[in-house]
Amino acid sequence: MSDFKGINYPSFQVDDVQIVDQSTVFQGFFRINTYKFRHRLYNGGWSEVVSREMFERGHAVVVLPYNPNTDEIVLIEQFRLGALATSRTPWLLEAVAGMIDEGESNETVARREAMEEAGLELGRLWPMLSYLSSPGGTTERIHIFLGELTHSVTTGVYGLAEEHEDIKVHVVSEQTAQQLLQAGAIDNSATVIALQWLALHKAQVRQQWAALSSAPSIAQSSD
Repeated sequence: MSDFKGINYPSFQVDDVQIVDQSTVFQGFFRINTYKFRHRLYNGGWSEVVSREMFERGHAVVVLPYNPNTDEIVLIEQFRLGALATSRTPWLLEAVAGMIDEGESNETVARREAMEEAGLELGRLWPMLSYLSSPGGTTERIHIFLGELTHSVTTGVYGLAEEHEDIKVHVVSEQTAQQLLQAGAIDNSATVIALQWLALHKAQVRQQWAALSSAPSIAQSSD
């Protein structure tokens, strides 16, 4: 147990969960598993056996490309079916992101996706944080990086045709990105978290990166 300013947390550890059974109930583009388990209770003893379905989509990396000299950010725009029901538009402004394949490091995924989705070759990577996207229903953990822009950015349309990607690249100032966030125009969790992290840590990032970075502003659009 650890004491975080008077909060005795965590109360339990991994060994305080018993997996009774695990089975796959759906296997398509993603997988859904059913788990039967029990866990220790705060008042002592163990819970009854509980059954839950979990969405097994793997783990992901998100990278927010940033030019510390010009204070510019790259955001990508693409269609997301899951946003159709509740967002003002299903074409979302996002940070670059991709799933982690077996054997890949988080850093490798960040660089690969930056090139595939936005044509970007990144310099240094700054680990922001990692978080569980929705632990009540999926095992997915997302790792977020700030990626240093060391070359000019050519806007245009990117993405892999074999993955049905149709991705438009935007370059905006950090201030504009924060305004979009405040206006609700950016409403996907990873991008919200990345932009909020940058707002809190930008002075530190620019102090460490700007002096060594010579990245110019964007090039002419490829459109």
